[in-house]
Amino acid sequence: MNNKKKELIKEESFELLRHIEKKPKANQRELAQDLGLSLGKLNYLLIALKDKGLIKLKNFSGNPKKIQYLYSLTPKGLAQKTHLTIDFMKRKMKEYDQL
Repeated sequence: MNNKKKELIKEESFELLRHIEKKPKANQRELAQDLGLSLGKLNYLLIALKDKGLIKLKNFSGNPKKIQYLYSLTPKGLAQKTHLTIDFMKRKMKEYDQL
């Protein structure tokens, strides 16, 4: 995977972690729409973050007709979000300096 794709995935993961922290009860459609991602891409990112131990998925019954998930950041996820925030700020400062 080239560096540009890695950076894009890092940025999307960062935005997803931020959004999950703010709205843990948001469903996948809301998350995808808020982040401007397709449902497939969002699902891919959620599974990757879950596999890395950065988020937990919990079932809850918000509506009797369907099961929804509650997304929560793990301590490892909070640490990763902090790391990604620092990387994001460094990139933006570098871009600002170049301008």
